[in-house]
Amino acid sequence: MRYLVRERLFSISNDSWVTDEQGNQVFLVDGKALRLHDTFELKDASGAILATIRKKLLSFSDVMEIKQDGAVAARVHRQVLSLLHHRATIDIPGRGRLEAIGNIIDKDFEIRDGHQVVAQISRAWLKLRDTYGVDVAPGENDALIICIAICLDRIHGAG
Repeated sequence: MRYLVRERLFSISNDSWVTDEQGNQVFLVDGKALRLHDTFELKDASGAILATIRKKLLSFSDVMEIKQDGAVAARVHRQVLSLLHHRATIDIPGRGRLEAIGNIIDKDFEIRDGHQVVAQISRAWLKLRDTYGVDVAPGENDALIICIAICLDRIHGAG
């Protein structure tokens, strides 16, 4: 499933929809919560909260925490390889560590679980400005992958 996400969601003050390729509104990023300490909520189309993302304030590196159903679902850690190539590790309780490697300028990342690609993030698929695509592999938690993509945009784009 491919989703379309507005780039730099944290810089906007209104709610923003994540859509599928057909333009259907799938997830809502609650823009009101964006103003509070790098925290926001991801909601489904009916308004139910699916996840909350918050930047860890007392961390020595850029870390963002994703919670689903009140429990930590993932922690995204920034690790810079060079000016153009960026890396992040994603720790998921009960699953282990995923890795995201890519180029933040081109908004081109792969999220891998070992040698298996669980998601691809790319602006190259789209002609829309300030929007990137998130292609989620079958069987993955789509809401969690969208949250991870937004974390990658935030920790690499704002740093």
